[in-house]
Amino acid sequence: MHEDLRRRALESGKTVSSKARSKQSSRGSSKANSATNSRAVSRIQSRDVSDDEDYGNGNLSDDTTQSINSIDALLDSDDFNEQTTDVMRTQLTSAIDNLLERKGSSVAGRETNLTTYVRCLTSHYLAEVLYRRVPDLLDSFERSIKAEASEKEVTLALRAVALTAITFEDGGVYESMAPVLKRSISDSQSLAIKTAAIYSLGLCLSFGGAGEEEMEQVMTFLLEVASSDGSFIDAHDSSDVVAAAINTYAFLATYVEDLEHESEDAVAAFLDQLDSSDARVQIAAGEAIALLYEKSYTPREDDDSSSDEGEESSGSDAEPDRSGLVKRYNAYHNSHEVLERVKALSSLSTKSMNRRDKRDLHQAFACVATTVENPKLGLQSNNASKMTVRVHREGEMKVDKWWKLMRLNAIRRLLASGFVNHYYEGNKQVLDALPMIMRSTGDEGMRSPRKGLGTKVTKGRYRDNRRFISGDLLEP
Repeated sequence: MHEDLRRRALESGKTVSSKARSKQSSRGSSKANSATNSRAVSRIQSRDVSDDEDYGNGNLSDDTTQSINSIDALLDSDDFNEQTTDVMRTQLTSAIDNLLERKGSSVAGRETNLTTYVRCLTSHYLAEVLYRRVPDLLDSFERSIKAEASEKEVTLALRAVALTAITFEDGGVYESMAPVLKRSISDSQSLAIKTAAIYSLGLCLSFGGAGEEEMEQVMTFLLEVASSDGSFIDAHDSSDVVAAAINTYAFLATYVEDLEHESEDAVAAFLDQLDSSDARVQIAAGEAIALLYEKSYTPREDDDSSSDEGEESSGSDAEPDRSGLVKRYNAYHNSHEVLERVKALSSLSTKSMNRRDKRDLHQAFACVATTVENPKLGLQSNNASKMTVRVHREGEMKVDKWWKLMRLNAIRRLLASGFVNHYYEGNKQVLDALPMIMRSTGDEGMRSPRKGLGTKVTKGRYRDNRRFISGDLLEP
């Protein structure tokens, strides 16, 4: 019975609602199961490195949990990549040729070529190299994923799929890859592959041509994964899988206009995950809750009344509301309970958690509590410098909304330090997802982030004919 339900959830048809299944799901096992989960297994790599080493060297692990606590990792660095785009282009072309010539290839050889493919597309925007080769590449990636000859090959192929979707605008990527991605999530015996497939699926949904209806169906499935502590896809109490499901749910939610009918179940599921023993899961759940509260408010329209529907009118001494936002629905039926839970985590005191996890938890949930208490405020932080992403000192984006943070996290998780180069070199997919505000650049235009380099090297790495696409930071 459970297997049949899991299979149906992975099909493209309408999934059973989370609310209908909530009574039968293992949501109640979250507290007991999460407590036994090994923190050593789920510890992210960057937690073993000091802040100065992480942020100063610009070499954060691709698996680093992106949150309001790590925005400063996105600030520009002088050492994005030592190789010119011409060298990268040559290496990428060679890797593609090798990947498409599978006859006689070995697992080690495919791993090497996939590594080169991922490194090149992560470091620079090289869409022109993929021209007319995307269908064949997707076929090659699919074969690697299906064969599952090695965990490394599959995870690299999954990441290659997502990089192809975000680099080359092709409306057929999701349709081509959705079945194999869903199959990996459902059937793979590797938790690392399940996790990578969830992240890849989310990015293909947003950048690979899927519609809102398909996004909502996948979100329903991801919510079941999270609420069952991973058991729904045979990833029993895996914090990596649960965090991936929550993060991807929140990312996709930024593209769905109206979440009124999904919000209640989602907040309830994420409230349960606040009891996880893994700080990453707790923070992901808290940030997703804040996003859902933020989305329950939308810009005021001409036919809206002067006061917000369902809210008490402000007193005569209250400051006038200049947010321009109106409450459309209740994100959750008991916001008082939600506020108490998130406030408790913002000041949690326990000896069972290390200092860094505790600091991250406090900072994240202080921001979450502010939003739950007043969703009109969006994303607020005591450290304003951490909430501004600057690219090559000329473009900037204020991360003052949770939807921006969710998209930033997803893109940064995929592109790592190459995130800045993709902006600078004109990746339309990235620019459309997170439009930048341009500051005055003067007559000389944008400066290269490399200091003290000659014109020859600078021009080799950054294209003079590509600049940011300016855009107003509007609600999605």
